[in-house]
Amino acid sequence: MKRISVDIGGTFTDCFFAWDGLYVEAKALTTHHNLAQGFNEALDLACSRAGLDRDLVLAEVDSVRYATTLGTNALIEGKGPRVGALVTHGFEDTIPLSRGRGYGEGLDPSKQQNMPDATRPDPLVPRSLIRSVKERINSAGKVVVSLMEDDVRTQVRELVDNGAEAIVVSLVNSTENPVHEQQILEIILDEYPAHELGAIPVLLGSQVSGRKGEYVRATSTIVDAFLHEIMFHALGQLSNNLRGSGYDKPMLVIHNSGGMAQSNSTDALQTIHSGPIAGVGAAQHLADSTGLGNVISTDMGGTSFDIGLVPEGGVKHYDFQPTIGRWLVSVPMIHLLTLGAGGGSIASYDRIHHSVQIGPESAGSDPGPACYDRGGLRPTVTDADLVLGYLDPDNYANGYIKLNKKRSIYAIDEVLSDELNMDTVEVAKIVKNAVDEQMAIGMSKELRVRGYLPEDFTMLAYGGNGPLHACGIADHAGIRRILAPPFSSVFSACGAGNMKPLHIHERGSHVVLYNPTDRSLYKNYGELNRVIQELEAKGKEDLVRQGYNPADIRHSLEMDLRYGNQLVTTAVVFDINRVNGVVDVLHLIRTFSDIYGQRYGAGSQAPEAGIRAQTVRVASYVEGDVVKFDSIDSGHDRTMPSPIGTRQVHFVKIDGAVDTPVYDAEALHHQHVIHGPAIVTTENTTYLVEPTWRLEPTSQGAVWFLKD
Repeated sequence: MKRISVDIGGTFTDCFFAWDGLYVEAKALTTHHNLAQGFNEALDLACSRAGLDRDLVLAEVDSVRYATTLGTNALIEGKGPRVGALVTHGFEDTIPLSRGRGYGEGLDPSKQQNMPDATRPDPLVPRSLIRSVKERINSAGKVVVSLMEDDVRTQVRELVDNGAEAIVVSLVNSTENPVHEQQILEIILDEYPAHELGAIPVLLGSQVSGRKGEYVRATSTIVDAFLHEIMFHALGQLSNNLRGSGYDKPMLVIHNSGGMAQSNSTDALQTIHSGPIAGVGAAQHLADSTGLGNVISTDMGGTSFDIGLVPEGGVKHYDFQPTIGRWLVSVPMIHLLTLGAGGGSIASYDRIHHSVQIGPESAGSDPGPACYDRGGLRPTVTDADLVLGYLDPDNYANGYIKLNKKRSIYAIDEVLSDELNMDTVEVAKIVKNAVDEQMAIGMSKELRVRGYLPEDFTMLAYGGNGPLHACGIADHAGIRRILAPPFSSVFSACGAGNMKPLHIHERGSHVVLYNPTDRSLYKNYGELNRVIQELEAKGKEDLVRQGYNPADIRHSLEMDLRYGNQLVTTAVVFDINRVNGVVDVLHLIRTFSDIYGQRYGAGSQAPEAGIRAQTVRVASYVEGDVVKFDSIDSGHDRTMPSPIGTRQVHFVKIDGAVDTPVYDAEALHHQHVIHGPAIVTTENTTYLVEPTWRLEPTSQGAVWFLKD
């Protein structure tokens, strides 16, 4: 396996490089003005560490996988083309009205509760760029009012004349029958041929989302259109950069569905949050291959803290209607909770509560934390960590960034010390404790609202700052087992290297597996199997178009199930792909019941209310090589390594500085044990072993934090 995987975050660009069993990790600062520059710097460092020539690597490597936050940043900044929308006559105000909760979508809970200041975001499609066409298809997919071609041409011309640079077509019930949307596409292509300079992108709602729901499907398509041009040029720029260095294969893009595809089979919407979701995929692979059990993955980078659930048994957690930026969309996206709490998160003074507030604003990579000495003037979590003695100013990011402690002290004093009437160290302790508590609350809430207990999970701590804050977070959350996985500082990039070529197609479908009214089981096997077969055919077409052998393509059936009219919907993966009789229906019901009981407790199932499927989903994929994880078993008869020195370190619950032993990467040997307090500094991250914790390394670089 020869593979390059890159995850571009808000602060750092992470690179994981696999070359015939050799695994190398590297990091570089993200260059937001030109993402290819940071990509090249990270790749050059990886090749240097592997002792290989960059041109040789790009000529022989099997694939380059790419995950980016570019789409997320574009939405936040509102940078995109003017999008026009064509909707069914009578539905012109659906998009601008959104929903009753539209004012608060994408905001943190405190802002959602601030009703007096509630304002809706500026629409991506203004009302002046929305036009309607006379047509109607009913909920069964039957044409009630035929499309009028002259009417369509008139409305399209008006949109273009008013400045539309991309057109979204989202008609009522198009998921049941997309014929009118397809006819409109043909008319637009006739009016503005693709080979002419006046051509504009056209996106159909039925192609972007197969779920019912007019507003959410329209919003999904609008976001996709808004990001289309930006992602097209950015990925094209990166692809050209690779080809200029001798890479002649298709570039692969990570999807937020948990898979990847070539750029010619990727919607812009699928790239949102793709990097953190690659980390969740790596956590799943690690748990499956090592028998780790229930895992909660936590990725603390420079900008955010991302939380993913990986329960034992293969239960998938999807966001059925995730919020991206400020917009509710419909896309099969692996569930991810993101908190604005990373190393670069800015610490500010909260005058109302006379306390410190962490994030969500971040210093990013430019100018970065004050200690980066690049012009940052506001204190961050990294500045607090430096003041408390956790970081080595001369060996941060393998010496790539020299830290200036005086800048950190100045920033903390100027912004926080006078307001709190405390000295610098005490304020830094408050910042450290506040960010750890904030992350622990988010993690515990995420588990409990989904029917899990934190103490039943192993916390997986990765990202550049994960091992540094892991013990503090776990203490607040009541977790006693933490694993910093192999390649923890670039674990999401490692996960991108494990991704399968995968496409997910779904369709909103009202399937009643058990009807409590007449106590009957589902009998329309042929109808359900036809839907499954159609979804499989779409997935197969996607993969064959990218050059994969049809014989290698596999399909997995999933359904979103619930009891009666419950709001809780559970995504269930089945081990059968067809339903051919009562036995198969009972198997579906039993699988759902077992998973529901595991999550919410035995006896919580309610089949007497009925069992309904909201969505039928098929994942089509091709198996491939994956990174091999070694054993993570914690051995016995361990010895204490010798420290390379000591450092004065401050801990939240201890008054005064503690003379703390400091170790280097040589201490992370599987026969060693290190009792806290202690610090281990490596090329890419820092392991902080707080008092009452011990550190036990395993093979391949994985490290256990265990409560004494």
